[in-house]
Amino acid sequence: MLRHCVPNNTVGWDLGGAHLKVALLDGGGRVCKAMQLPCPLWQGLQHLDKAVFQALKEIEQPAVLHALTMTGELADIFPDRDTGVATLVETMKANLPPASLRVFAGRSGFVSPSQAKQYAGEIASANWFATADLVAKRVQQALLIDIGSTTTDLVLLNSGAVRARGWNDHQRMAYDELVYTGVVRTPVMAVASRLPFAGEWQGLMAEQFATMADVYRLIGILPEGADQFPTTDGGGKMMQDSARRLARVLGRDLESSPLPSWQRLAGYIADLQQQRLHEACSRLFSLALIGDEAPLIGAGVGRFLVKALAARYARPYLDFSGLVEASLIDGLRIDSCAPAVAVAVLAQSATRE
Repeated sequence: MLRHCVPNNTVGWDLGGAHLKVALLDGGGRVCKAMQLPCPLWQGLQHLDKAVFQALKEIEQPAVLHALTMTGELADIFPDRDTGVATLVETMKANLPPASLRVFAGRSGFVSPSQAKQYAGEIASANWFATADLVAKRVQQALLIDIGSTTTDLVLLNSGAVRARGWNDHQRMAYDELVYTGVVRTPVMAVASRLPFAGEWQGLMAEQFATMADVYRLIGILPEGADQFPTTDGGGKMMQDSARRLARVLGRDLESSPLPSWQRLAGYIADLQQQRLHEACSRLFSLALIGDEAPLIGAGVGRFLVKALAARYARPYLDFSGLVEASLIDGLRIDSCAPAVAVAVLAQSATRE
């Protein structure tokens, strides 16, 4: 049922290296809007300014509070993470009323923009914790999995707390709590080292000829709107276009084999990626921090893979969007923008405490 938003809005901002995710909450804590905008930060800060301008235009409503989280400090336009954090905070200060801006610093909570330099280590890539912290407050125990265009976050939750072993990128990768694979931007060459084709094992060209967006497009399960960037060759996004790019990975042309051959190959590559995520899940389950009945909670544009993982483990499945109130039925966007939604909810709650 649709509900009208009430005043005293809060906006959550998740600044990624490739996308800007934004969520608008009304004064009652309901999600009114959620959006993901392309933002190739590695090409320059002007793209962030442009995306923020577009988001504010679409929001169309003033906000009393803006809550910020990020992973974009990793973009290679910055010499190090601390510089990235400071620069992104200053950029947002220039685009938003500074007095209304709060920056999420993980376990240290929210800090003012003037404190960002002091808390840079906690602010950097803390968006996963915003989502996990919110979900932990609403679900007794679960494995939260947020599969985006580029990365996957896996977080164990139990007894209202985040049970992570890693708290920064390199620790989380070591513990399989951050897996650098996603359903859109990840190159095929990062998923497979050899592929079965025409009865032979074939090596791959180490070029970004095709991505996982091409793979999931070929097998027909790429969500609409998930692929917001130009393709690797600047070509189209029809099935034949994806097959042509995938053929190049094997040093072949599309015409060398019928379309079903490329679709079967795509299915194999998808299985490889899903097996990598299955291995990460199994490692986390082996810690025995949650029971066998605990659900998998899916977020991100790739949450369709979380549903498949839940079925593989015979566990219940929940969408992140089912854990938040919304004034409109738009679960797809809410799930795809989970950190932006979460940081807005957490910030709004913090102001009431």
